Amino acid sequence: MHDGLKIAAVVVAAGRGERAGGSDGLPKQYRPIAGTPLLARTLSALSSAGMIDRIVPVIGPGQQADYDRMGISDPRIAAPVAGGPTRQVSVLAGLRALADFAPDIVLIHDGARPFISPEVISAVIAAIGDADGALPVTIVTDTIKRSLDGKTVGGTEDRTQLFAAQTPQGFRYRTILAAHERAIEFGDGFTDDAAIAEWAGLSVALANGDPNNIKVTLPEDFSRAERILAGDNRMETRVGIGYDVHAFGPGDAVILGNIAIPHTARLKGHSDADVVLHALADALYGALADGDIGKHFPPSEMEWKDADSAIFLEHAAGRVRAAGGRIVHLDVTLICERPRIGPHVEAMRARIAEIAGIAGHRVAVKATTSERLGFTGREEGIACQTAATIELPRGAD
Repeated sequence: MHDGLKIAAVVVAAGRGERAGGSDGLPKQYRPIAGTPLLARTLSALSSAGMIDRIVPVIGPGQQADYDRMGISDPRIAAPVAGGPTRQVSVLAGLRALADFAPDIVLIHDGARPFISPEVISAVIAAIGDADGALPVTIVTDTIKRSLDGKTVGGTEDRTQLFAAQTPQGFRYRTILAAHERAIEFGDGFTDDAAIAEWAGLSVALANGDPNNIKVTLPEDFSRAERILAGDNRMETRVGIGYDVHAFGPGDAVILGNIAIPHTARLKGHSDADVVLHALADALYGALADGDIGKHFPPSEMEWKDADSAIFLEHAAGRVRAAGGRIVHLDVTLICERPRIGPHVEAMRARIAEIAGIAGHRVAVKATTSERLGFTGREEGIACQTAATIELPRGAD
């Protein structure tokens, strides 16, 4: 028991996971990750957390032999029950199987999420509090676009109000069972159990999720899962250097780090001449060995005339994520006599972090003068040097 509560879990693993590919004919939940079936890893992670008294796996028709071959022997893991053609039907089967056990709290978890941690489980249970349920979430860092036809942009969502939902999603058992019993009459239009709770008018709280709590869905997710298991030894560190300079022209403000700073001049350039974001983008491209800003955004193209340089840094950061990597640190050094940079450092750090989709403590901004030497000393322009540290999946040498 956890603080006097009887806690159970339903593990949904009744599908075939056809998007995961594979030529062996096995449903994805029985395919190995580093030698152990995916579902076995998920069940082990839940049982070893030490907070769950009963676990009910829900498997698909014809999967009993696959399940038996895993050799599950933990007494807290009940015999699997048969699911149905949809997730909603399968979850309801698992909930009904818990009727005699009558838990206070039930956690509903995807069988394809093998990296669930005790911290997330505990956070979900604690978040229920006075609510009817809770789910773990992570913040959305990418800019999210809306499209009605799948071809053109119809709008941009406010990502400050968006969260990526994970499992396990926890609920008061009798409350979510009743909601599922009602919802089954309406088909399977619900993508998760929190959606059913919302439809039923239940209150659902948010808890902190974990970026490593991935759902293995696509073929490349198996490789990513093995990298998570292997830890940092499967990642390599790359460092890129960036440099940019722009001359002053007539104006009353400069754009640095996407922040407008009042000044007696502006910086001249094809875009908004933000030396900070230009140099940071180049540093990231350099760490990726992926060309430079001119390759991706040629200054000869009028599309980028007066463009907001946030576009360039967003693109470079997106290339890191697309390669399966992450940004570890961004370091900026501005070289100029004026304007004074110090009063604007924190605003620049926060804005750079937001654009790059990283935490603010991973961004450093500094400034220095050139002691009145050279073009910066003569106040003819501003220079910027940057360094970007990233981690990428280790490739073949």
